[in-house]
Amino acid sequence: MNYFVGTLQKYPEIALFLTIGIGFWIGNLKLGKFNLGVVTSTLLAGLLVGQIGIKLPAVMQSTFFAMFLFSVGYAVGPQFIRALKSDGLPQVVFAILICLAGTATAIVLGKLLGYNAALTAGLLSGGYTNSTVLGVAADLMNQTGLQPDELKAALALLPVAYAVTYPFGTIGSAFMLANIAPKVLGFDLVKVCQDYEREHGGNKIGTTAYREFSARAVKLANTGLVGKTVEDVEKMFHNEIFIRRMRTSMEGPIVDCKRDTVLTEGAILAVSGGLSALLAYADEFGPELKDVPLLDFSTELLDLVVTNKAYAGKTLGELIHTLFGEPGRGVFLTKFTRSDVAMAMGEQVKVQRGDVLTILGAKADVAKVAKVLGYADRPVEGSDMAFMAFGIVFGSLIGAFTIRIGGIPLSLGTAVGAIVAGIICGYLRSTMRTFGHIPGPAIWVFNNVGLNGFIACIGLNAALGFVGGIQNYGLTLFLAGTLVTLVPIIVGLLLGHFVFKFHPGIMLGAVAGARSTTAALGALQEASKSNVPVVGYATGYAVSRLVMALLTIVVVNAF
Repeated sequence: MNYFVGTLQKYPEIALFLTIGIGFWIGNLKLGKFNLGVVTSTLLAGLLVGQIGIKLPAVMQSTFFAMFLFSVGYAVGPQFIRALKSDGLPQVVFAILICLAGTATAIVLGKLLGYNAALTAGLLSGGYTNSTVLGVAADLMNQTGLQPDELKAALALLPVAYAVTYPFGTIGSAFMLANIAPKVLGFDLVKVCQDYEREHGGNKIGTTAYREFSARAVKLANTGLVGKTVEDVEKMFHNEIFIRRMRTSMEGPIVDCKRDTVLTEGAILAVSGGLSALLAYADEFGPELKDVPLLDFSTELLDLVVTNKAYAGKTLGELIHTLFGEPGRGVFLTKFTRSDVAMAMGEQVKVQRGDVLTILGAKADVAKVAKVLGYADRPVEGSDMAFMAFGIVFGSLIGAFTIRIGGIPLSLGTAVGAIVAGIICGYLRSTMRTFGHIPGPAIWVFNNVGLNGFIACIGLNAALGFVGGIQNYGLTLFLAGTLVTLVPIIVGLLLGHFVFKFHPGIMLGAVAGARSTTAALGALQEASKSNVPVVGYATGYAVSRLVMALLTIVVVNAF
């Protein structure tokens, strides 16, 4: 044991990875429907491992946090910028008001209870479930010019407050939004979300565990279809069935169908469509055959990024019935995402530049659609690291710039600069897809390793002051955290229901997003049996990440 402890003290990087490993392991364990979460588990692991006396350089902590903030900004940037320019503005204002309510609650409680800046920032970070606040506050305090002992004591209180208040911030907000709010406000969450999908969705298009779209070979036995063109036949079946290929016999040459291709008696057809349509119209063509060569054409499932301005603002229905439904083509929409968040699909949903449509069809047909709509975002392994590195440099330089007002130094801080740079770079990437590509898995690594590496550093460096902090502030701090959790939720529900008059499902998602509470979104999706809450969550989350970073400056300077 002495060897193990001595090795960790001599090589603190081992303690760092040990902390991260324990955090991810414990954080992903579930007790029923409850799990502690990776961030909280990593913090607690750091506080435990750090009891043996581990010291990590401040530059390591800052590096991890800059990586995290840039990746967060990069992921939410497109939706955030679009919301500022479009009909998402009410949701932006709504999210800002909720952020202000949470921050004001934390400041008032901090003043009443005699807390300093560190305790109040930790209270806000945990009670509001926004880990960005924790990092920005630590970054700002490192720049305040405090004496080393004072700085050490202040930074030790940050994780104390966060660890005490975060569990209720997560569990309480999820339970409040998914279970209590619908009952208090008097609506059936499942029903209102189903109504929204029915009203805005038209014919729902999507995939489940089974193969939703496929192609089959059938022998044309219906004489009523003989002599008709492919376009005429597809119209007869409401453009739910597409005739992709044809040949006159099992040995005959295969012809790729076009709109004016005429069906001949006894021809063997490759028909494609959704499973429900194929079953519904199975008897309208003739018996199904096994014709491997006829069905042996290349297909592709492709992420298509909408960049063509001519199609921005059009509905999914317009795209489906024109570009996707061209006779003889049959391209199917399987998924619709906005800023990496899966959206509820419906024919009345308007498409925006930067949206990703996952389409399935013959490879040649998919390529034609991609050429018209925008950019074919095929999977690649590499990341544009120069784009990321220069983005962080630029943002941090702007954030480090200091002005003095009345002798008081004011600056955004390098942390806020990094997240703003991420937002700008993410938006540029969404509109100009020829550079700056960072794959989703890489964003996950930068986000999670960055955040939890930073949290591990916080925990390890603050561990020796943690026990005393719990003894001095524990119960009072926990109760203060419940208020920081509940007050902005109540304010959000009242404003969303009576003032903004949002759809209930979207309103609950917007409140969860404004609080950056992913667990609450998961609870809402489970309770509503719908993705409608995601519509509100995306904008609220994007706004919250930036606004709470800025409001942290107010909190630190208020004490």
